Amino acid sequence: MTQQNMPYFEDVELGDEIGPLQKVAADDQVVGFCQLWGNPMPNRFTDAAIAAKANLPGPILPGVMSMALMSQLLTQWGGPGALKDLDLVFRQPVPHDQPLNIAATVTDTRQENGENLVECDILMTGAAGERYVGGTALLSLPSKSQ
Repeated sequence: MTQQNMPYFEDVELGDEIGPLQKVAADDQVVGFCQLWGNPMPNRFTDAAIAAKANLPGPILPGVMSMALMSQLLTQWGGPGALKDLDLVFRQPVPHDQPLNIAATVTDTRQENGENLVECDILMTGAAGERYVGGTALLSLPSKSQ
């Protein structure tokens, strides 16, 4: 979505779907993320043996990387600076090299303290419907009259 077709507050309705955004977090992307994040390696995010010692099925995505992927969907839809809050619950480890689907649904729109707010439920699932991460997001959108 380009800057020209970002949604206006007046165009958003309850039940509107955002996404889906489909991603695959490859091993090398997770390693690069951990390096940028400053997380010492190897760790449970990059090494199968260390993950197994932590009773994990394999290396997993860092929580902040999952949050970043979910934020990407929202900022691509609402534009830079639209995302005000993201409150997530991690239900199970997110694996590497697996298709991930990220989608959101608008659950509320309101004007508050001069802002045009859109609240939505957001969910990251696997190819077989596994619910990895879910929660709510709050975005502030421009008005057509601004």
